[in-house]
Amino acid sequence: MTKVRATFFVTAYWAQHFPELIRRIAANHEIASHAYYHSSFAEEDLEGSRLALQEISGSVVTGFRMPRLRPVSQDALLKAGYDYDSSVNPTWLPGRYNNWHVPRTVFRSNKLWIIPSSVSPLFRYPIFWLSVKNVPLWITRHFSRQVLRKDPYLSFYFHPWELTDLSGYQLPAYIRKVSGDKMCAKLEGFLSFLQSRGEFCTHADLLAQVK
Repeated sequence: MTKVRATFFVTAYWAQHFPELIRRIAANHEIASHAYYHSSFAEEDLEGSRLALQEISGSVVTGFRMPRLRPVSQDALLKAGYDYDSSVNPTWLPGRYNNWHVPRTVFRSNKLWIIPSSVSPLFRYPIFWLSVKNVPLWITRHFSRQVLRKDPYLSFYFHPWELTDLSGYQLPAYIRKVSGDKMCAKLEGFLSFLQSRGEFCTHADLLAQVK
């Protein structure tokens, strides 16, 4: 497969423990902030996370994604020096969030750019880690085609830990069942499909085309 360019949302705490890996990633991809810690959050850490990631990666950090896609203050993000937020999945996920009112594609709010995760038109079927893991790949391809017919891009996300064998962990079946080699094969199939439809780019690359 041709090289995939992507945006890696990383916590500053993790980056501080694996600085060499962050620099290797930053050589070909975008490094963006995933807050300072994944388990706790404070607005005063937003700038610290961005600056720490910049120092470690040697690249400019302009984007943010809140862990678990929880709400975050746009004013706080702007004050901390971010250009865009990618913390919104514009659909309804029972027990987590209901973002049907949010635009499906890139928009600007309070001087901050918002890059939502991709969902299909009308039905707002989400193209993200849970759906790719737990439904047949043909369904993911079907809704991805709908997105790409309507929108100029598709934004999909997953977690690196999904590529590890999770079968021995006490986790819900919808997380544990498809992992390791199974998830690698499924992700490879999906990325190959996307490659046949266009080019991979980072969130920052996408935003540069929109501005």
